[in-house]
Amino acid sequence: MGDDVAVQPPQTGLADHVDSLATVLDLVRSGTARTRPEIGRRSGLGRTVVTQRVNQLTEHGLLEEGPLGPSSGGRAPRELRFRAHAGVVLAAELGATSVAVGVTDLAGQVLTQVEEPTDIASGPDQVLDHVEELYDRLLDEVRAGTASGEVSTWGVGIGLPGPVEFATGRPSAPPIMPGWDGYPVRDRLAARFSAPVWVDNEVNTMALGELRAGSAKGQWDILYVKIGTGIGAGLVSGGQLHRGSQGCAGDIGHAAMTDDPEVVCRCGNIGCLEALAGGAALARDGLAAAREGRSEFLAEVLATTGTVRAADVSRAAQSGDRTSVELLTRAGRLVGSLLATLVSFYNPALVIIGGGVAGAGDLLLAAVRETVYRRSLPLATRELRIVRSTLSDQAGLVGSAFMVIDELFAPERLAHWIDRGSPAGAPELVDVPLRTPVR
Repeated sequence: MGDDVAVQPPQTGLADHVDSLATVLDLVRSGTARTRPEIGRRSGLGRTVVTQRVNQLTEHGLLEEGPLGPSSGGRAPRELRFRAHAGVVLAAELGATSVAVGVTDLAGQVLTQVEEPTDIASGPDQVLDHVEELYDRLLDEVRAGTASGEVSTWGVGIGLPGPVEFATGRPSAPPIMPGWDGYPVRDRLAARFSAPVWVDNEVNTMALGELRAGSAKGQWDILYVKIGTGIGAGLVSGGQLHRGSQGCAGDIGHAAMTDDPEVVCRCGNIGCLEALAGGAALARDGLAAAREGRSEFLAEVLATTGTVRAADVSRAAQSGDRTSVELLTRAGRLVGSLLATLVSFYNPALVIIGGGVAGAGDLLLAAVRETVYRRSLPLATRELRIVRSTLSDQAGLVGSAFMVIDELFAPERLAHWIDRGSPAGAPELVDVPLRTPVR
């Protein structure tokens, strides 16, 4: 929120035991432990403490009794379940040309969602007006499906297509977002929905989505690369999202790949990877090929639609158009060349390729793989896997929800709201300092 919002100290009571409460809750939420004996074995907490914490969490509506679990010789233990339906999270992923908005439960399951075209360059007021309207529409859908007609909004998460100062939730000089620099996205949405709000770069939310619910689940060191209109990366180290000190870690799209003054990037610099291999670059080069008569397929697209998009280049390549195959292969090699350096430097176990351009076919992915395996250190690629995103278009949306969920259930924040049973109506929770920040 802002400097004028005071964070009240946690109440006494359950907050006194918040570390053990959070431990028990996390074990059940993650599915790591489903019964009291399992919780004891996993956590090291004594039987009495486990019983007390489970009873407290049940009384405050966070856990509930489930069916009987398997018996190990004595009386079968009762399974425990996280009450994921106790509240909802509003999530959104804003891209350059579209917005995806959804409502999830507290386990990150999407209850309803919608994707609509938008132009991020139209400015924050117009775009966020649209997002808020979609949130309201989806909340009405969720309310209509409940017996009481009521839902409790526990938090809001949103990913933006540009650098974001995570501590304040404000965009910072985003190249493709005129009018957004320093805009108080967090404060606006917090006031509108009376809930804590977290804002991040969309590639970070995509990486988090894959980590929590996609192909990176259970992995410790991964690199998520989005190849869309622009290019960016999300870093996961030791099982935690790494944002860097200001929140702009992973901005690989603006790494210099050439000194050619003719290759001007939207950020104002020359020779950026994004200006050579991003979706906008593919569309530009495809349009040139159509106009110069080097691609019959793209020339027909241009004559029919008046323009050429990156998706048209991908379709042309899949149809065997030689020029389009060359454009996609070149883009893949350029991306792979930079990733080879990152793989040798960072040594991830998994590289996930996502984004609209990456999902268009196997040509680009094959070129990325070949270049990385050829140019990286042998030890760095010995067990390295390079795969396509399994969440596809949902990665950023799901990741935005998990960003909120992870922050809400951090022990220090849990201490501030567990006695009241819900973080709804407490947007100031974002200002609670964490001993170990959720990264």
